[in-house]
Amino acid sequence: MSPPPSADRSAAPPPRRGAVDALLSRTRRLRGDMDAVRREAPADGADPEARWQRALYDLALHQLADLDAHLAQLRDGPPPLTATHAPATGPPAAPQPRPPGGPLLGRVGSAEWDLLTDRAAWSGELYRILGRDPAAPALTLDELPSLVHEDDRARLTTMVTDCLIDARPIDGEFRVLRPDGAERTVHMMGEPVLDADGSTVSMWAVLRDVSELRRRRRTVRETRDSLHQRRRLAQTEHRVAVELQEAVLPPWRGPLRLPRQGPGALDLAARYLPSSAGAPVGGGWYDALELPDGGTLLGVGELAGHGVAATSGVAMLLGAVRGMAVTGAEPGELLGRLNQLLDASLAQPALGGALCCRYRPASRTLRWARAGHPAPLLFRDGTGRALTAPDGVLLGATAGASYGAAEEPLHPGDVLLLYTGGLVPRHPGPEAARRLLGLAARFGAARGAQGCVRAVVEEFGGTERQEDACVLVARVTG
Repeated sequence: MSPPPSADRSAAPPPRRGAVDALLSRTRRLRGDMDAVRREAPADGADPEARWQRALYDLALHQLADLDAHLAQLRDGPPPLTATHAPATGPPAAPQPRPPGGPLLGRVGSAEWDLLTDRAAWSGELYRILGRDPAAPALTLDELPSLVHEDDRARLTTMVTDCLIDARPIDGEFRVLRPDGAERTVHMMGEPVLDADGSTVSMWAVLRDVSELRRRRRTVRETRDSLHQRRRLAQTEHRVAVELQEAVLPPWRGPLRLPRQGPGALDLAARYLPSSAGAPVGGGWYDALELPDGGTLLGVGELAGHGVAATSGVAMLLGAVRGMAVTGAEPGELLGRLNQLLDASLAQPALGGALCCRYRPASRTLRWARAGHPAPLLFRDGTGRALTAPDGVLLGATAGASYGAAEEPLHPGDVLLLYTGGLVPRHPGPEAARRLLGLAARFGAARGAQGCVRAVVEEFGGTERQEDACVLVARVTG
């Protein structure tokens, strides 16, 4: 690295203008392209990833603007140094005007300290960086630390000492305190100037104000750390939600017979289908429970929301369902009490769809009620149909809502399919039921409830879905 010109040396000619102008044009085109991309970036201040992206765009634009300014200075040549340490015989030199092109230009100042005459020469831009009056004398190396933050003075002293004694180049940063109270970060690069005998006669340096660059890099680091923390919290919440869901949903994975003894029992199988990879755990649930009177409780549903809030709500809801069913509550009455529970117990309003069924094996009858949920599908003799649904609004939608009930006689070999709305994505309501009823032939050929569930999963399990889904199959065994 060659020293800058001083009062005792003629200025080196600037680089060939054509080559530098070409670099300037390319830099400005890239800067314009980057600015266009930045304007298209999301500006959601609440999203950590959007904040991190915005900070990176700002940093890149800042660095390109600096590169533009430095190339312009390289093209125009270095500013003159002003020797002002010794008393001047004439009026003080006027400060050099800023080069045209905006406030980002002129961020680099230069200085030379003559050790033989104890004179210092600063460029006009260095005065501006350090907030000094251009008419005041340039500070000597002994006086320079008076501008430096007390925590960084030892670092500056070490850099200067290594340069003057061991002829090491200077390359380091320190903070300066300007007379107006502002703190700036300065990057200093310099070298000693040696005489013919190898003795140090002076030291020159280029000083760059990097305060804004450091601020933008700090913003990038902080937004990145915030994004990482958000992702870690999301991973932790997902793991807790999965563990809570696994603890709440019935533990059986294979077929289940309820009631365990006697005729008219149900062969049961169920499956939980998560939403697409990366999506939070939802509030889908299913349940099957043998009741004290010999009947069987069947239920499926979904609670609005995702993550721990949804799965903890499901835990509360399932506990209430089982408790009320054991006391003998009928499906319509049970849903009415669940509606009151959701309305009174949750800090935030929650909506839920639910389907509750009570099966009596002695008479092979199914009594059921729904809360804004698809009706069960009944498959018999190779065909299927949706059961006629009684009235019932979503849980949590209307305080004091009442829920009607319906009753359906079942025959040996009948198959009931209970499912949540996310099972057939993008095909809600009647269209979802129609597609599921198309499985009638496969259900007729299946060996038990587990085979029916397998047919559902083969048909719809690989579908891209935004919400989780539950399916429960009950087959009357005899």
